[in-house]
Amino acid sequence: MSLFIILKWLAFLLVSAIGLFLLIRLIGQRINRRTPVGGINESRYVDINGTKQWISIYGKNRDNPVLLYLHGGPGASTSSYDHAFTRQWSDVYTVVTWDQRNCGKSYCKSQNNTELVLDLLISDGLALTKYLLNYLQRDNITVLGHSWGAYLGSRLVYSYPEFFACYIGAGLPVDSYQNEVAFKAEAAKWAKDDDDGKKLVEQLTAGVFSEEHLAARNALMKRYGYDLFAAGTDYSIAAAQVFNPYYSLMDYCRCIKADFSVYKRFIRSDEFSKLSLLGHVDYQVPFYLVNGDKDYQTNYLIAQDYFDAVKAPRKKLYVMKGTTHGLLESKSKEFSEIVHKIEREEHAAR
Repeated sequence: MSLFIILKWLAFLLVSAIGLFLLIRLIGQRINRRTPVGGINESRYVDINGTKQWISIYGKNRDNPVLLYLHGGPGASTSSYDHAFTRQWSDVYTVVTWDQRNCGKSYCKSQNNTELVLDLLISDGLALTKYLLNYLQRDNITVLGHSWGAYLGSRLVYSYPEFFACYIGAGLPVDSYQNEVAFKAEAAKWAKDDDDGKKLVEQLTAGVFSEEHLAARNALMKRYGYDLFAAGTDYSIAAAQVFNPYYSLMDYCRCIKADFSVYKRFIRSDEFSKLSLLGHVDYQVPFYLVNGDKDYQTNYLIAQDYFDAVKAPRKKLYVMKGTTHGLLESKSKEFSEIVHKIEREEHAAR
């Protein structure tokens, strides 16, 4: 058989494989685009403070209470795969996911010159909340935030309780400085008999989010089994991305090319330290906290101390055993069960 024929067959097989992949992807996307009977399945861009920001709305019953999910980061949109875990809550909530300004499907190069400040980000959350209350005809909504999103969500419900039914924080970072001090102390224990680990610990600079600090912190968590995906995931993130009903191939390309320097500057700025929740303990809405007992990225012990100090109409702490900061990915089913328990408690109290 000649080389030309071999190459021709290889090209044919490659084209066929790509075609089959695109066909399977199309079928999966169409299934995920279906609207449940009596439910809702929408996505759109919303005008928020002079920008276009993307949201999705999914629920199995339009009469269910509304839950706004706030992703982490800041700037770490999860919209490429988060339908895999947020839809697990859709039988008890109408779930809204939101790509916060200038990330994920809300990314726009023209926004890169707009420096991020705390008041602007809170204002974005408030504007979206008011939009949802009007669009979905509700008196209030529940907020569920993970990591940075838990920070932002707590600030929203603390400052504007009249718009919110309930707060759920997952992997809550209470104070960025205290968190990094606690991380260094814990990492020093991990590296006690490990010279290479000790070198990484020496690179940690609490309160200064330098590239060196962040790289050392991530390396230490991975080295000792405390990183985001230390326990793997209970669903396929790759499959969720392939069958994502909201993402085109061009969307993925835009995300890959996105410039996140504006978020890096925000993390290193004094504005980020303003997010500290220390002293902010008097909540006017029910307060729920979900922590992993192996979460040192946002130290779970600091979060538990904060929970003890919180005053709220109702409050409850859930601790997920053997779980790091990636509790939405590693144990989405267990997390979903907790969300269902919270809604049952809130339903009984309404």
